[in-house]
Amino acid sequence: MVQTAPRTLEEQRFDIPEIGTDEGLLRVEACGICGSDCEQYEGVLPVPLPVIPGHEPLGYIEKIGEEASRKWGVREGDRVVVEAILSCGKCELCRGGLRHLCFKDGKSFCAYAYTPVATPPSLWGAYAEFMYLDPATVVHKIDPGLPAELAVMYNPLGAGYRWAAEVGGVRAGDTVVIMGPGQRGLASVIVSARVGAKKIIVTGLESDRAKLELARRYGATHTINVSDDDAVDRVFDITKGRGADVVLEVSAYAVQPVAETLSLARRGGTVVLAGVKGMKAVPDFVSDKAVFKELTIRGALGVSSSAFRSAIDLIESGEVDLAAMHTHSFPLREVDLAIRTLAGEIDGESAIHCCLLT
Repeated sequence: MVQTAPRTLEEQRFDIPEIGTDEGLLRVEACGICGSDCEQYEGVLPVPLPVIPGHEPLGYIEKIGEEASRKWGVREGDRVVVEAILSCGKCELCRGGLRHLCFKDGKSFCAYAYTPVATPPSLWGAYAEFMYLDPATVVHKIDPGLPAELAVMYNPLGAGYRWAAEVGGVRAGDTVVIMGPGQRGLASVIVSARVGAKKIIVTGLESDRAKLELARRYGATHTINVSDDDAVDRVFDITKGRGADVVLEVSAYAVQPVAETLSLARRGGTVVLAGVKGMKAVPDFVSDKAVFKELTIRGALGVSSSAFRSAIDLIESGEVDLAAMHTHSFPLREVDLAIRTLAGEIDGESAIHCCLLT
């Protein structure tokens, strides 16, 4: 399914490429859909078109070259998940452990789902039956016995591990505010609870009522419906005027929560900004609040390899009822409906995690 324009996906066919010694081919079993898929669909993200979207692939190694098999530690028939970023492995960022920030050719962001079909061999996204595996690919094995709709959650759960634990530094005893109860917000709740956060406060809208209830099941100690209550007042009431050790802003599109993070964090606290806003400016962002509180403000883009591994370990352990987060599965040809369902455009549907099944 090829995106040819904003809100336009068309079925197209491409030749299966010949696979060299350092390459592979994935038979796609499932692909997760997240908020950035919705933004790509809308045309908010600057993605070259036409392109095959889909950056959360789960599947089986269909073909693999000898060198790729040795390097990746997999062989034909193995079930794997694929990291979206294609990095060079040689630049300063890659050598420093920041391969997800690599600009592979020095000019452009290089990743699955964001590489146009004009780039041979065209199959650069997981909204497809097969996906090409570049020599720079990083894959992780995953239990073939897991249901596909659970195994494909490796990406949102990986974001939870990276944004909460690795970037946010959430520790035992911390107070955490998570702004936005979508799949990545809920994943951050799960991770914060597992590392021992004492208070986990999740904010959302009236339309997020079901998600806020699920946040409670996953370990949130408090939820705030910002349609009815002021988030800053409630957080300071809950923390007795102290504020949060870590504030994670993971909501989509809305910019007002970004300004509120500075009020919600305690003195010396940490703010993590991970929700993409479509390059919109943030009004009422009072930088003096960050100065006088000596806040640490960090952006978070994507997921690290270590966070992916932690997510896969959690899925395979079966220790968390992840099935409660998965709400919708769609066949590949219904990807337009899948995206609009996740975006809340379908009356009567309340989606949290959606995926495509091929």
